[in-house]
Amino acid sequence: MREKIDVLVADDQRRARQSLRALLSTWPPAGAVLEADTGREALRIVEESQPGLVLMDARMPEMDGLQATLQLKIKWPQIKVVVLSMYGEYEAEALAVGADAFVGKGEPPNRLLHVLSAVISGEDARES
Repeated sequence: MREKIDVLVADDQRRARQSLRALLSTWPPAGAVLEADTGREALRIVEESQPGLVLMDARMPEMDGLQATLQLKIKWPQIKVVVLSMYGEYEAEALAVGADAFVGKGEPPNRLLHVLSAVISGEDARES
């Protein structure tokens, strides 16, 4: 049996965090699901808990998800980051700051789970 992966969901919208938590409960690799509502809080939780995977909203208050992703990948390059946004124009910037993948928030849930599985397997999820 594969080891479970703790996942941090960073999104300023509580409903989005709840939806992602519910979806992750159906994804066999998911271990503990942690939550943050700002990029700054996400970095604090990563420092404390070292999750294996972070789902990061591109835009949040205090520190946006793209800046948080850049800082996270500099300090913890082994942690996988998938950036989420309603706006596809953030994809290039997300990948440029080190995100392992980008998924539009309007994508079907099974697409997100497919990308998460690819990312944790070390596949290039950008081609998925």
